[in-house]
Amino acid sequence: MATITKKPAGTIGYGMMNLTWRPEPIPDPQAFATMKAALEAGCNMWNASPFYGTPEANSLTLLNRYFTKYPEDAEKVILSVKDGQVPGQMKISGAGDHLRSSIERCLKMLDGKKSLDIFEMARQDPDTPLKESVDTMAEYVKAGMIGGIGLSEVSPEQIRANHFLHPVAAVEVELSLQTPDILDNGVAATCGELGIPIVAYSPLGRGLLTATMAKPEDLDAGDIRHRLPRFKAENMEKNAQMGAGLQKIAKAKGCSPAQVAIAWARSWENKPGMPTIIPIPGSTTAERATENGKAVTLSAKEIEEIEDLRKRNTAVGDRYGPH
Repeated sequence: MATITKKPAGTIGYGMMNLTWRPEPIPDPQAFATMKAALEAGCNMWNASPFYGTPEANSLTLLNRYFTKYPEDAEKVILSVKDGQVPGQMKISGAGDHLRSSIERCLKMLDGKKSLDIFEMARQDPDTPLKESVDTMAEYVKAGMIGGIGLSEVSPEQIRANHFLHPVAAVEVELSLQTPDILDNGVAATCGELGIPIVAYSPLGRGLLTATMAKPEDLDAGDIRHRLPRFKAENMEKNAQMGAGLQKIAKAKGCSPAQVAIAWARSWENKPGMPTIIPIPGSTTAERATENGKAVTLSAKEIEEIEDLRKRNTAVGDRYGPH
């Protein structure tokens, strides 16, 4: 079991985005039950952000209410929060004054109900000297107001540069059968070399690997995935074929396609030179959170079969559209 900010982390974590970044946030009773189920399944690495929703209804306002009701869970959870967003813009600023404001805003939203175990800028800011950004976050680590500094959406060179200035607690990047880029671009290898855990978001390909959707009509009208290229009509049917293939493997194994996809992401940490990898699937129901939290182990033959499936089903469309 990996240790992050001096706390033991489960082999699978939990991504909170889908609870609040939607036309109507998931109601508290359902959200609380889902979060509780994730924690009870051992998924104690939680990933959140104040921009997952509105200023009034986002991950952190939800966490405030959850830990008000379940204060005993606060110390069980490793909370990683990403921010640095310039209000009203799709832009991240690493300027010292802005980062201080961002961290203070997050702490205010949590209101002492939960510590900020990891704070990370959602992206690196090319317009601000890296040392200014890192030194600002390090001030809060030294003061005990955040447990550690995380990174998000970074290159191998950026990981090294940040780690040189201050130890990096974790690196959050996308990893799935449809987005395996970090396995080839040096990010995973660099984290392995430096001993930095990877927090792997979207391990289910934003749902495409669950064998539950095949066309845009399968999504709710207000679903934010309609904006993503891989969910456009001309791409989605092709991209859903991977999930259909996983369904066959899962049926033979007696588990779900999602569990197979998560297990594939986790399996890379067993290879030489690779870091600890903690997938953080999201879910909006307790049943799904429990299922995702049940880790399965893949045999060498199953991994070979999945790799063959991956080679035959390259994702069509970019991860994100224009901002």
